[in-house]
Amino acid sequence: MPALSAKVSLNIESSPEALNRIVDAIESISLQEEWPPELLFTMNLVIEELGINIMEYAYGGDSGEAFEIIITSEPSELTVDLVDAGPPFNPLTDAPEPDTEAPMLDRPVGGLGIHLVKSMMDEVDYKRECDRNHLRLVKRREK
Repeated sequence: MPALSAKVSLNIESSPEALNRIVDAIESISLQEEWPPELLFTMNLVIEELGINIMEYAYGGDSGEAFEIIITSEPSELTVDLVDAGPPFNPLTDAPEPDTEAPMLDRPVGGLGIHLVKSMMDEVDYKRECDRNHLRLVKRREK
């Protein structure tokens, strides 16, 4: 029986090895909270995509910089907060919309990650506060 609420907070150093910590944390909370496999897949995909984006774009691949991921699992929804100290970047307004109608070979490499996140989550919100980017994702759980 899942708990009423569970919360995991990770301080992640920007490095390729950090992805393993993220995946392990998601797996752990998903087992504890009895997430269905499709929810685990969705959350893994979205959090990994955004974690990689933070490492590559906010910090330019610079190892040593850190960001925070907070995962809150409630009976009705999951909330993920990602906080980084990179330059201001609102993925909701600053990331160009990909041309999903163009043939695959004519599309530029990249650019689908944010589109994928927005399409898989129920809510995506951004704010800049205390010189940090705060991205909040909400995924409602099916009844």
